[in-house]
Amino acid sequence: MKAIWNGKVIAESDQTIVIEGNHYFPPHSVNKEFLVDSDTHTVCPWKGTASYYTLQVDGKTNTDAVWYYPEPKPAAAGIKGYLAFWKGVEVGK
Repeated sequence: MKAIWNGKVIAESDQTIVIEGNHYFPPHSVNKEFLVDSDTHTVCPWKGTASYYTLQVDGKTNTDAVWYYPEPKPAAAGIKGYLAFWKGVEVGK
């Protein structure tokens, strides 16, 4: 699977974990050069508190387009640190 935004491959892996229709990419498969820390956090009742990154690619910004669970609840322990994408990021083969 690949995550592409603004013409750049943000992540690529054949070991994503699919939860609720979202592909979570292993941390080592993500091009961190495109990630900027965000202060945004949201809470999922069963996964826990999500943290976000903003994408910056070739002068364009996609605010909070990446999320991850740094310390997920036990039911979601398998996605600890894995990253998922939305807000126009194309995820596919």
